[in-house]
Amino acid sequence: MRTVALKVCGAVLSAALATGAGAAEPPAAKSVAHPFVLKQPRPRAFQDHEGFVSLFDGRTLAGWDGDPEVWRVENGAIVAVRPPNRAMNNSYLVYRGLKARDFDLRLEIKAAVGGSGIQYRSRTGLAWTNPVPGAPPPNLRLMMTGPQADFWPAKTFGRDLFSGQVYMENEPARVTSWRGQVTRRSAGAGAELVGTIAEGSKLALNVRPDDWNEYEIIARGHVVLHLLNGQLMAASVFDDPQSPDNRAGLIGIEAELNPARVEVRNIWLRKLD
Repeated sequence: MRTVALKVCGAVLSAALATGAGAAEPPAAKSVAHPFVLKQPRPRAFQDHEGFVSLFDGRTLAGWDGDPEVWRVENGAIVAVRPPNRAMNNSYLVYRGLKARDFDLRLEIKAAVGGSGIQYRSRTGLAWTNPVPGAPPPNLRLMMTGPQADFWPAKTFGRDLFSGQVYMENEPARVTSWRGQVTRRSAGAGAELVGTIAEGSKLALNVRPDDWNEYEIIARGHVVLHLLNGQLMAASVFDDPQSPDNRAGLIGIEAELNPARVEVRNIWLRKLD
């Protein structure tokens, strides 16, 4: 009887010890969710040229093609000079070294008088649709057709009307995004306003008269953005994959009206296609 009782007590003690040992074990650690941190983007670095190639050596017009009576190099800048009181069609300086579709293009520009713009995804050799009355026939090899980032000094019309807008040079569409607009268009249809950036006259205050302006053009597929001095000026979406305006093309500089003086320097391209 005592033997049985001892056996029962031993079994109960063993069970109690086993239970106690299990209770003494620390609870399994629970994973703690760390709070995520919202970060601002890196500061704008217009002069950061990592991954870019230079299109202008600062000394010569190597790689560029244009009328030598208009285009020259002065003090490290490409300069276009068009004399007063002379009928002339638009003047273009074409970069022949490459074609680009998707890219970031950065440059500095100023214009004392006349009109200017930066051509991209453009072509040469097409019939010119807007000749200047009394001007000699245009040299189509140097005439550019395609998207343009407009740049017009305020002195030309008494105030800056066009700088930053998206313009289709030598095409029926003409202005597709006025300054301050975000637009969308498709094949055979006019542009539709889908949003605004700011009022155009307020954005004009961002342009530096008679000084260097930092122009950046961002092109990705059907979307192009124009920025001046870090300010978005216009954006355009063109949903037509067959349009040459959405394909790789030439880069160039325009000068128009008489008189005109346009200066461009520090031209850098990051080509992504």
